[in-house]
Amino acid sequence: MHVRHRGGTPAVDSTAYVAPNVVLSGDVSVGPGCRVLYGAVLTAEGGPVTLGNGCIVMEGAVLRGTPGSPLSLGDDVLVGPHAYLSGCEVRDRAYIARGVTVLNGACIEADTELRINAVVHINTRIPQGETVPISWVAVGDPATCYPPDRHDEIWALQKPLDFPRTAFQVDRNTEGMSDIMRKYARGLGRHADDEVLP
Repeated sequence: MHVRHRGGTPAVDSTAYVAPNVVLSGDVSVGPGCRVLYGAVLTAEGGPVTLGNGCIVMEGAVLRGTPGSPLSLGDDVLVGPHAYLSGCEVRDRAYIARGVTVLNGACIEADTELRINAVVHINTRIPQGETVPISWVAVGDPATCYPPDRHDEIWALQKPLDFPRTAFQVDRNTEGMSDIMRKYARGLGRHADDEVLP
């Protein structure tokens, strides 16, 4: 399904394949030779989504461009099933495995591997050729990787990155979850004017 959102219309190269139940919403560009498989969602929520040449986006993956954080894939990038990428840059030949999460402002450099269920936190950079192990968490620039059972060490690096401000433009110290939800709902309310394209 192609959707006009916030004035943006999806563009798909004639050599790309997009499965019939994929959602492309807003300023989404799918490059030559790409394959976007069943149930994937590519949505420009205030920032564009751009796929380079020869990318593969597997079943159920979600790719979101956000205000101030567009989402871009370089050439020959694989995004595995049920991966979630938001407002990040993924450079050429990166391998993003099943269930990986990459958050706003992150940069995944060329020839990297993010293995099953890895998490790359906001404003984190994975240097070229590096690997984030299965279920590990990467934080910082350049990234330091931690197994998930080292929460206190992860939080010590993660807290100053200020996820609520980066993702929702709210102050962690003065605004609570209700404030976040009101702001988020307001932004998502822009879908009320969407137009499904033939």
